[in-house]
Amino acid sequence: MAIPEKIHLEIVTADKQVFSGDVDSIIVPALTGYLGILPGHAPLLAELGIGEIIFKSGETMEDVFCSWGFIEVLPGRVVILAQTAELSSDIDLKRAEEAKTRAEKLLKSGDPNVDYAATELAMMRAISRIQAAKNVTLRRPHK
Repeated sequence: MAIPEKIHLEIVTADKQVFSGDVDSIIVPALTGYLGILPGHAPLLAELGIGEIIFKSGETMEDVFCSWGFIEVLPGRVVILAQTAELSSDIDLKRAEEAKTRAEKLLKSGDPNVDYAATELAMMRAISRIQAAKNVTLRRPHK
């Protein structure tokens, strides 16, 4: 059986389809670390973590912030079912930075009523959103 030249990538949440198209390669934040996926990859099912999905098609690279869900990899197709996913170009950088600041203040507060695990996850999501938003800015052609 011939190895496909492209991978059909689907990124979906419960609310919407974030991306659908053919790509050359994908980098995905699995719960155990980042995975690199090329056409013909062995079948795999993994849990999605918090971070950036980066996919390349030709000379174009795109970033998608994501958190939690599942990744199904087949030789010519990858489906990512995410709890949260948004294109980096759609991220409100100011809002993400404010969320990070709020989480940092709560973690430093010493307040016994703070859910530290939930606050740390909120901070991780904010940091990943900030990184994704900044990466898309870096990849845009300079005028």
